[in-house]
Amino acid sequence: MGDDTTHRKSVNQSLAYIERHLTQSIGPDDVAREGRFSQRHFYRIFTSIIGTTAANYIRDRRLTNAASELVHTNFGILDIALKYHFQSQESFTRAFKKRYGVTPGHYRTYSKSLIKKEKMDMSRQTIPQGWSVTGNRVEDYEIALDKKEVHSGTASVKLQSVKVRADGFATLMQMFSAERYLGKRVRLTAFVKAEDVKGWAGLWMRVDRKNGDLLQFDNMQNRPIKGTQDWKLYSVVLDVSEHSHAIAFGMLMSGEGKVWGDQFRFEEVDEKTPTTGQDSDDQMPSEPANLDFEYI
Repeated sequence: MGDDTTHRKSVNQSLAYIERHLTQSIGPDDVAREGRFSQRHFYRIFTSIIGTTAANYIRDRRLTNAASELVHTNFGILDIALKYHFQSQESFTRAFKKRYGVTPGHYRTYSKSLIKKEKMDMSRQTIPQGWSVTGNRVEDYEIALDKKEVHSGTASVKLQSVKVRADGFATLMQMFSAERYLGKRVRLTAFVKAEDVKGWAGLWMRVDRKNGDLLQFDNMQNRPIKGTQDWKLYSVVLDVSEHSHAIAFGMLMSGEGKVWGDQFRFEEVDEKTPTTGQDSDDQMPSEPANLDFEYI
């Protein structure tokens, strides 16, 4: 239990370091030192948790930020390439085309034309395909695709408050059949960025029976996302029993602030990985307690 938590904390420390130095030289020793492990051991942990090597991760984050600048600034392509430590415009173009399928110039032209079309309907909230929005104060929040603040690829989802109420919350969610994961332990991960979150935000996952009864649930309320922080990897781990019927998951916001989510992923994990929620049965004590009121 301790190893997994420690490793993820170390990797998140290294991710924060990478974000701060995307436009600077980043050496392997620097990133490993930030994670507080030997270089060889740290990079093995990094790859197992993030799913790619640290070098690939740094390159992809630089390309993602460069793509955003191509669309939302008027800086020259060479200036952007050098800013993100590509040796020349040619090397930048090769890497960019391999990632996005088009040259930086074509990407800039096409993406800016799409933005012009989207601005013609400013009242439209763009809910990502396959997702839905729910909550007790949905009207107090705005949920939309964001093509400027992205962790990987071309878009993330942004959830932000437009009106603040003490008891208000909204969530972007999905639900799917639990059949594939029956009898398994499942981890939901996603990259999340936060800005001025004065309430709290978090990932969440729920496992239900066929009749709708709750089997397991975790919404990160005991380890909430607050304040302002750059992209970090967060996770929720639950057991999916043989009695499970459906799995619901998403990202929620309660109170003032804004959060971005990107790269949601599900994976089966072994029993050495600790769960983050509780069985509904575990929430009920096995015996009555403090019947004579002697304990505070």
